[in-house]
Amino acid sequence: MAEEKIEKKDIKSQESGEKPEKVVSNEKKAEKPELKKTEAAKEGKKIEKKVEKQAVKKKKKKIRRQVLRGQAHVQCTYNNTLVTFSDLGGKVLAWSSAGSLGFKGAKKATPYAATQIVNAATEKVSKYGLKEIEVYVKGVGSGREASIRALANNDFEIILIKDITPIPHNGCRPRKPRRV
Repeated sequence: MAEEKIEKKDIKSQESGEKPEKVVSNEKKAEKPELKKTEAAKEGKKIEKKVEKQAVKKKKKKIRRQVLRGQAHVQCTYNNTLVTFSDLGGKVLAWSSAGSLGFKGAKKATPYAATQIVNAATEKVSKYGLKEIEVYVKGVGSGREASIRALANNDFEIILIKDITPIPHNGCRPRKPRRV
C-alpha cells in the first residue's frame, strides 16, 4: 500500500511537470537542516523575546485604592508591640512591629517603641489616604496608651477605641506560680 501511494505521487508529479518528492528513510537526515542555524539568528530571537517582555511589563499598571476609613489593631504584650492598619473589611493595608524596627529584648515592649511603631505604620498607610480609624487594643503591655496617643498625634480622627483583650471565664487551668 505504501509503495502504491509513492508511485501514484510520482505519476501525478510527472503529469503536472513537477519534480518527484524524495522519500527520506532516516529521521536524522531530515533534522540536520534545522540544526544548522547561525548564532546570529539565535541571538536575534533572544533579543526579540526580551523586547516583548519589557513591553508587557510597561502595560500593567497597579491601581491603588483609596481607603478613607479603616481600623487600627494594636496588640501589646509583655514582650512586643504590633500595630496593623486594615480597611473595614479586614484586609491589611500596613503593619509594623518593634522587632521590625530594630528594637531587641525588653526594649520592644516600651512606650517609646510603641510610638515609633505607630509612626512607621502611618508612613506606610499614608498612600491609601486613611483619615478616620477605629482602634482595637489587645493585650496588657506597657505600650497601650502610648500607641493610642501616637495615633491621635499622627492626624487620625479616632472614631472608636475598643479593648478586645481576651478574658477567660474560668476556662483554662492557670499556670503554676513562679518561685522566685
